[in-house]
Amino acid sequence: MTTPADHTHGLRILAEARRPAPGLDGPPPPLPGFAASGFNPLVADTAERCLRAHHGPPPAPGRTALLLASASGDLETARAIERSAEPGQRTGPLLFFQSNPNAVLGYVSARWGLTGPVTAISLAEAEPGRVPAEAFEFAALLLEDGDADHVLAIAVEQTPDGDQAAAVLLAGPPT
Repeated sequence: MTTPADHTHGLRILAEARRPAPGLDGPPPPLPGFAASGFNPLVADTAERCLRAHHGPPPAPGRTALLLASASGDLETARAIERSAEPGQRTGPLLFFQSNPNAVLGYVSARWGLTGPVTAISLAEAEPGRVPAEAFEFAALLLEDGDADHVLAIAVEQTPDGDQAAAVLLAGPPT
């Protein structure tokens, strides 16, 4: 899953996670407050696995920024909102909440006590199951500016072949 060295912008990869992962069957566990889509549970579960791989149980020390990168976005929630906009239908309040990709990042941040910036970026295209070079570039800027000590970059894509996610916990170059 690791991005080739020329795309890491000199950053150190402290931990990695991927969904689906070898030996993991089925979808990620449900996420309270999120409905109609597997996107947000996938983000939260992949983030959890990556952070645990480096820190153990919550909280995470230091300032960790969260960065979500996706070309597809949460297609299932978008479809649910579209269906609910049909005549005679009502849109559930959870759909409004979870339609913002930062909602799940706020959940992860609160669970882990993360104090860095929270950002979501839209990609022109993505390779499912890989953290894109653009995420490494953006993470490098956050670290360079001193906005965070670490960056958790999560890439999620919903495809006809199934939902896929990858996460990396990044730190600045070795000193």
